[in-house]
Amino acid sequence: AILPPNYNAPFIDRNSFNCSNGLPAIAHPPCERWGRYWSGGPSFKVKKVLGDDRGCFAFALWYVRTFGGVIEHPEASHAWSFFGLTKPPKKGGWIKADSYGGLTCCVEQGHYGHSARKATWLYINRISPIELIWGKAEGKLAMEQGFHSAKERALATSSNFKRVKRISPKERVSTPPPFKDLLVYLVTGKAK
Repeated sequence: AILPPNYNAPFIDRNSFNCSNGLPAIAHPPCERWGRYWSGGPSFKVKKVLGDDRGCFAFALWYVRTFGGVIEHPEASHAWSFFGLTKPPKKGGWIKADSYGGLTCCVEQGHYGHSARKATWLYINRISPIELIWGKAEGKLAMEQGFHSAKERALATSSNFKRVKRISPKERVSTPPPFKDLLVYLVTGKAK
């Protein structure tokens, strides 16, 4: 979704291809085909195609480079490599992302109200960077607490394995209001 920076409602899905107002935007293109499990995961019968988001990330990148704004995507998004963006350091801080004047960083949403650490990559262009809370959000859950293979699952369930608390799928994809407000401030320079 690409949202105008002067939104007055909670973040909702909007068709990013209809955004043509020429104002800086807050963009979160679909990330399912760009993330760690872009192929659908080990249990999927038919593998998905890397980057198959119907051109949403490409449009968001063009829009933010042209009119300004921010793109938010999960840490380790394959879109960064695909579009030639420099991967930001996990410790945080803004770095040069590309030759178009873009900057990128890694920030954990756990610093801004998420119950998990939820490392997130941001890309900005034509707006000024602001200082964020960098580094690991201590005391927060990690996003990936599951098993990474059938062998790992079998080994854990056959022993006295203590399960780690997990967050719900809905909570995993949610963006906390303080982080949404931060993105609005980043784009507009105005607190909500």
